[in-house]
Amino acid sequence: MLFFVYILKSTKDNKFYIGQTNNLEKRLLRHNSGKVTATKNRRPFILVYKEEYKSRAEAMQREKYLKSLKGGLERKLNIHFEI
Repeated sequence: MLFFVYILKSTKDNKFYIGQTNNLEKRLLRHNSGKVTATKNRRPFILVYKEEYKSRAEAMQREKYLKSLKGGLERKLNIHFEI
């Protein structure tokens, strides 16, 4: 089973949300249907970035690192989000 670390961007406030899951499609649907308390008032979201991992522990470690970055995700990760 694969695990994903993902970054969503709210089209309402242009802010990012970082999470991890083993079912990315289902998780995105939950975010956009308002079933995730942390994001229900910031809908809708678009997926702007994802990474795959072989274990939940690896995904959780990466999620924690990404959440620890203060601003400038694109610059610090050297990626460009296609929006």
